[in-house]
Amino acid sequence: MATIRRTLSRRNFLGLSLAGWGLLRARLAKAIGPSSLLQLGQLELGQNWQPRPSALGRLIREVDKRTSIVVDLTPRSVRLADKDLHETPILYLAGDREFPMPSTEEVGKLRRFLTLGGFLIIDSAEGRSDGAFDGSVRQLVETLYPPPTEGLQLISKKHVIFKSFYLLEKPEGRLVISAALEGVMRDDRLSIAYIKNDMGGAWSRDDFGNWAFPCTPGGERQREYSFRMGINLIMYALCLDYKADQVHVDFIMRRRRWRPNDGAEIPE
Repeated sequence: MATIRRTLSRRNFLGLSLAGWGLLRARLAKAIGPSSLLQLGQLELGQNWQPRPSALGRLIREVDKRTSIVVDLTPRSVRLADKDLHETPILYLAGDREFPMPSTEEVGKLRRFLTLGGFLIIDSAEGRSDGAFDGSVRQLVETLYPPPTEGLQLISKKHVIFKSFYLLEKPEGRLVISAALEGVMRDDRLSIAYIKNDMGGAWSRDDFGNWAFPCTPGGERQREYSFRMGINLIMYALCLDYKADQVHVDFIMRRRRWRPNDGAEIPE
C-alpha cells in the first residue's frame, strides 16, 4: 500500500466520495492511527468562547454514528495563532457576548485558512438576533473581507447545504430565532456559515447525560433537526456541491424514513 500522509487535509476529503469513505474507514483507522481522523476545532475568541462546553463533542458523536466520516471524537480548542491551524479543517465559533477582534496577523491567518478550503461554523448562543455577539461576528467578517467585497449574505434555501446529507428547510437549534442561514460565499463556495439559533444549546447534555436545555417551540423534533443541520454543515465542508444535481435524494430519504416523527428522540 502506498505511503499515506499522516494527516488528511480538507483537500484530501474533497477528493473522496462518501462511498470511498465507507470502504476506507476501517483500513485508515488501523493503518494511520488517530492523526488521520477528521478533527473539529472550537475557536477561542474572547473569554466565553465555549458557552456550551459539551456541544461540539455531542455533534461529533452523531457524525460518527450516522455517517462514514472517520472522525476524532474529541474536539480540539484552537487559537488563530496556532501553527497547525490547518490540521482542523472545520472550525466552530460559538458565543453569547461580544468578543475582541483578532490581531491583524490572526485575521490574515483566518483569511488564508478560509481561502485554502477551511470552513467556519458560527453559532450564536445569545438567544436574540441582534445582540453583542452578532455585532462582533459582523465586525469580524467585515475585517476579513472589507467593502466593497461582499460579506455576510442570506443563503438560499435551495443551496446544497440544505441537502448535503439530510433534506432540510431551515437551520434550527435550541431556539428558532431566525429561519435564515447567513454566510460568506467566496468563489461559489460557502466558507462561513452563521446560524443564530443556538445549535450548541440543542446538542448539549449535562454531566448526567440529560439534555441541558429544552428546545422551543418544537421540542425534541426541533433538537433532531438541529443535529441534522450540524451534520449537513460538516458534510458540505467535506464534499461541497457533489449532491447538487442528485434529484433522486428526496425519494431515497422518504424510503429510508429519515424525516423524524413529532417528538422523535435521537437514539443513544
